[in-house]
Amino acid sequence: MLPALIGLTAAAAASAAGYQSMAPTGQWYGRTIASGARGSKQIALTYDDGPNDPHTLNLLDVLAKHDVRATFFMIGRYVQQRPDIARAVAQAGHVIGNHTFTHPLLIFQSGAETRAQLSDCHQALGDAIGEHSNLFRPPFGGRRPATLRIARELGLQTVMWSVTGYDWNAPPAAVIEKKIVRQMRGGDVILLHDGGDRAMGADRAQTVIATENLIRRYRDQGYEFVTVDAAVRSPRSAIS
Repeated sequence: MLPALIGLTAAAAASAAGYQSMAPTGQWYGRTIASGARGSKQIALTYDDGPNDPHTLNLLDVLAKHDVRATFFMIGRYVQQRPDIARAVAQAGHVIGNHTFTHPLLIFQSGAETRAQLSDCHQALGDAIGEHSNLFRPPFGGRRPATLRIARELGLQTVMWSVTGYDWNAPPAAVIEKKIVRQMRGGDVILLHDGGDRAMGADRAQTVIATENLIRRYRDQGYEFVTVDAAVRSPRSAIS
């Protein structure tokens, strides 16, 4: 009985550890930003995997139309391919963060590889746009203690999310919107995608449409759209 109980306990612990390495709001492996002030009237829109032609530019048009600032986590190799799009995002007043150079799952990368991924993306962003934020989002949300330690050593603040649109497979805009609405509690950091990790040119037209729908919906309900850094600076913000 005792060996079986020990085995079950170890299995449960391993399962929990695996969950925490990918869970957006998990804090076992170190503190991350997953939301702003819970229950507040602030929302932070975030977009991963750009810059991406043409959908990042189309998204900029929607955000400008509604005078909304967002946070973009960019892949370094795409920044090198299209520095002009990265510059357009920065010039429009949006915040740009580090999303590694090639988008690997960092829980399977060595410390040296992780450091290189973050440093190379930082360099690509610096070459394209100059000074940028110290925000970092791990690809797929995957991290372990060493991942967060290296990020801190490089002066980066790790950002996760509290709501996701599950838009990486490009479902219809109405589906993206419905999934987000179900999760919203106020003070949320919303994960969406303006690009794709596999190649430049991922179709994000539905995310662009969903973005405009979400802005209209929540503006009508009195919400304010802010960047992640602004959400964290607000009163009662939760670094969680």
